Amino acid sequence: MPDSIPLLMDRAYEGNETRQLVLDLGLIPVVPPKTNRVDPWDYDRALYKKRNEIERLFRRLKGFRRIFSRFEKLDVVFVAFLCFALIVEALRVV
Repeated sequence: MPDSIPLLMDRAYEGNETRQLVLDLGLIPVVPPKTNRVDPWDYDRALYKKRNEIERLFRRLKGFRRIFSRFEKLDVVFVAFLCFALIVEALRVV
């Protein structure tokens, strides 16, 4: 796995063990250090700001009751409705 793939992480997971696990998996952790860190690290601030877009997408998807409640019994039907909801969200933006 190439080591240039970033992994956007929440600040709650910025601990040493979690960051080391991500590095061992060959990924780049993109998470800001807590303000009380003695030795803070650099991270891609622009990429971390894009994490907010993902959080907002999940919030909008929860508006679809079928996704939120998981009415479908089959995984195939659930994934199909998830794709449908993503298409609807993409068309709302345009």
